[in-house]
Amino acid sequence: MPSIAIVGAGPRLGLAVARTFGSHGFDVALISRSRDKLDGLVGELTAEGITAAAFPADVLDREALAQALKNAATRFDGIDVLEYSPAGSLGSTPPTTPTGTRPSSVANEMSFLLHSAITATQAVLPAMREASAGTLLYTTGAGSVSPVPRAAHAGAAAAALRNWAMNLHKKLAGSGIQAAHVAPRRDDRHVLLLRSADGHGRPDLAPLLGPAHHTPRRGRADLPGLTV
Repeated sequence: MPSIAIVGAGPRLGLAVARTFGSHGFDVALISRSRDKLDGLVGELTAEGITAAAFPADVLDREALAQALKNAATRFDGIDVLEYSPAGSLGSTPPTTPTGTRPSSVANEMSFLLHSAITATQAVLPAMREASAGTLLYTTGAGSVSPVPRAAHAGAAAAALRNWAMNLHKKLAGSGIQAAHVAPRRDDRHVLLLRSADGHGRPDLAPLLGPAHHTPRRGRADLPGLTV
């Protein structure tokens, strides 16, 4: 069975991603800080006939995050899709406007969004390269594409992640591995669009899980749009 690791799994977006992939035959590895929250999500998915398991880890703890992904790969015989969408804490990093932003304002967001995304990618990419197949999805808020002045600190970090993800997609061209940035449309925040290296939105996940995602041991899955 193919599998997906969802980093930053929660009761809204993370659960929606898990249900979308799980309903199409994917095993689901859920990663976030709270064991209790993860156990609740696993219970919901299991009741729906989806195979899921919890792997608690704080994304700011690089070693713990890498180990959680390693454990997930062991549990599900590999990770075919990485979806990265941790939710930040406004309490720990108050929003700042562009003029009110200081280096310290973006330091935590950069670590949370960009640095941890790189850590997660490094944990799964070697095996994807060996298999010549894989999908890497990085989810941020709409401010990564359409700046929101009242949250300039988060937008700067999210835009950095978007830039890195798009460059990663270009670098991996022809390898069988695809990367994409995922962001909400500003006109409907509940419908996700994929933004790949060409910068164009795609209304569903199927383009990223086409022939390049095929592996003999797992097969492929074409997925519908993701709505949360």
